[in-house]
Amino acid sequence: MDTQDMQQNKKNRTLILTAGVMLIIGLLIGSFFGAPSASANGFTDFLGRLFPFMKSGAPAGTVGSAANATNTVPLYQPTNSYEQAVVDAVKAASPAVVSITVSENVPVIEQCPYNPFGDLGPQFQQFFGGQVPNLTQPCNTGKTQLQAVGGGSGFIISPDGLILTNKHVVSNPNASYSVLTNDGKTYVAKVLARDPNQDLAVLKINATNLPTVKLGDSNSLELGQTAIAIGNALGQFSNTVSVGVVSGLSRTVTAASPDTGAQETITGVIQTDAAINPGNSGGPLLNLQGQVIGIDTAIASGAQNIGFAIPIDDAKHDISSVETTGKIQSPYLGVRYLPVTPALATQQNLPVSAGALVRGDSSGPAVIPGSPAAKAGIQAEDIITQVNGQAIDATHDLASIIDQFGVGQTITLTVNRGGKTIALSVTLAARPAGS
Repeated sequence: MDTQDMQQNKKNRTLILTAGVMLIIGLLIGSFFGAPSASANGFTDFLGRLFPFMKSGAPAGTVGSAANATNTVPLYQPTNSYEQAVVDAVKAASPAVVSITVSENVPVIEQCPYNPFGDLGPQFQQFFGGQVPNLTQPCNTGKTQLQAVGGGSGFIISPDGLILTNKHVVSNPNASYSVLTNDGKTYVAKVLARDPNQDLAVLKINATNLPTVKLGDSNSLELGQTAIAIGNALGQFSNTVSVGVVSGLSRTVTAASPDTGAQETITGVIQTDAAINPGNSGGPLLNLQGQVIGIDTAIASGAQNIGFAIPIDDAKHDISSVETTGKIQSPYLGVRYLPVTPALATQQNLPVSAGALVRGDSSGPAVIPGSPAAKAGIQAEDIITQVNGQAIDATHDLASIIDQFGVGQTITLTVNRGGKTIALSVTLAARPAGS
């Protein structure tokens, strides 16, 4: 190889080396500018990528270690405190949420001796040599034993052991009820009162200094606000928490008991998509402040997360009544009525399109004799349009409005009678038993 060839080869090696160095530099520069840096100083970070050992206090190969932790944003951070508010609400209410066990005396089924040929005459039994086969069959000897047959939830409303739950959870007067508190203690519970109009009941356990819930304001609820349900899901997972929103207000639903099949129409309830499962009945529905805004009471079968809760404001007069009298005294007006709708108003040529049309049916007269309504002068075919200034409409029916008042309280009814508006004063009485 001559001198000229050697010089040419040297030039080629120099060009290749130069190109390689430029390629490496280009890749490094592209990496630096093409990806966001977690460092406040881009150049320092660039040097750190090239020479990890130059990072202060961090050995080579520790990119993303504790040295950079102060500059790393967590994957989920409750910057608006939403998650923390949910956690705090659950912590505040959970100690006062209880599980309720329903126990009944059920027959004890035993195995009794059984002769399949016992109904044959002696002339036929001789063919079997007079021997009875060693057979048994289930039989009821009349013995019973106390056994858990159902359950639900509730929450403590007073330090001395008052508990609010659903009436359908404790509907059997012959059953025994026990309460499991959040700290693992079990108490025998007594049913103090069952509301005749609403799916509400109050229990009492013998205990003191118990944690209690805070009652909120269900009249100020807004669609879309957070709703938190806590309860004994499926009767076995106590203090189960689910989170959703208030999906609807002032709903009217017909609920059936899974045990007895008895149906009850409940009005003015809250709809939520917070998961409410069997066993949640009677548990609290909370807002983000940890206050009770409703009592979980029913679910829509065949639907996805459509549950219903009785507004807590509808239960406040029950709570107050039990605290002062030891029982639930339900206010009583004494009329039968039809809700007035625009369609009914058009069909029957009524002077108003909303209200309560006082009218009897097959179950009895429009105005109950001797009732507060009769004493106040309410007549059949009157249309009650307001109670103390609150309008009766599709979302506020007469019964639910009356339930907001106390026994002995005097209210003013605005009545449309033959196209004329009059005002009548009524003093509510306690609902008679069985009415």
